[in-house]
Amino acid sequence: MCLGIPGQVLEMTDEENQIAKVDVAGVRRNVNVGLLLTEEVAPGDWVLIHVGFALSKIDEAEAQATLGFLQGLGQAYEDELEQLKESEI
Repeated sequence: MCLGIPGQVLEMTDEENQIAKVDVAGVRRNVNVGLLLTEEVAPGDWVLIHVGFALSKIDEAEAQATLGFLQGLGQAYEDELEQLKESEI
């Protein structure tokens, strides 16, 4: 199963290539935010991530609600976090 997981932007690590360091449930990874060029992305923002790309900005309430739902999925969510831990951009 593939999920979109909320993550909070910690910093922009490569402005030219639109790469941000994002925290996803304690896992810190580089994520491409280039699909959000029409929206400014800054530290503290929440984004919905899938396969290393931020697909949209979301507010904190939506992020927390989504995280709660995903945690309720159990193993599918845990598998997605494991894949995220192993991925690199």
